[in-house]
Amino acid sequence: MKRYEILNNPSLLLGLFILLALILISVIGPYFVSSPYTQNTSIKFTPPGRDYLLGTDNFGRDVLSRLVVGAKYSLSAGLVSVAIGTFGGLLLGAPAGYYGKYIDNIIMLLCDIMLAFPGIILSMAIVMVLGPGIYTPMLAVGISSIPLFTRLVRAQVLSLRDAPFVEAARSTGAGDLRIIFKHLLPNCMGPIIIQATLRMGSAILMAATLSFLGMGAQPPEPEWGAMLNAARPYLRTSPYLAIFPGLAITITVIGINLVGDGLRDYLDPKLRER
Repeated sequence: MKRYEILNNPSLLLGLFILLALILISVIGPYFVSSPYTQNTSIKFTPPGRDYLLGTDNFGRDVLSRLVVGAKYSLSAGLVSVAIGTFGGLLLGAPAGYYGKYIDNIIMLLCDIMLAFPGIILSMAIVMVLGPGIYTPMLAVGISSIPLFTRLVRAQVLSLRDAPFVEAARSTGAGDLRIIFKHLLPNCMGPIIIQATLRMGSAILMAATLSFLGMGAQPPEPEWGAMLNAARPYLRTSPYLAIFPGLAITITVIGINLVGDGLRDYLDPKLRER
């Protein structure tokens, strides 16, 4: 069977296209749209049309401008929260898997305590302690992701700590830190990258959920979850106010998940041999 190649995976290419388009929109898009904070009550609830492609909201603000500017918040939520979760997982999972015994038991006990709570409940508790804000959901979702990455890193390190290349490094006098960071972790990055990519979609959803519940970005910030929350009273009269932010979140999560699935297929040695 043919060796797996990225260009032979249409879903991965579609996911990359969506992700790159969103990145471009979030970086250069704000320079081509009007201010998302400008209010004009004389044009409020203008339906989508030629003058306002996606309509205006209850304050007369351009929905398209708010979606474009809000893209950076949603993408940042995914990137920052996954970075926090991955970094925390590496710091905790590597020593747990390498040393085992009491260190492993203590770290796994902490992870089990955190995993006993649903991710959204744990994130809400963290936000309640830190207070709502545009960046608080990123930190909350990142902290709630640490146990998932910790268990993954621990499992990978456990499977490799007695491998021949590790024994060879020990025989040359390499210390524990050198073995962990130079030999073990680089060989564990495949599954970690896959998990981080797939987790990014969930992180965006969780951050949007927190904002929808009023625990994230506060008005007038054009965050997609906050826009959904603001559109609730107008679902019958102006449904487009909820449809467009909902579509933006859905397309973003689908694109990231397609990239994650494609990377999983590409980085899996068994699939690459097909």
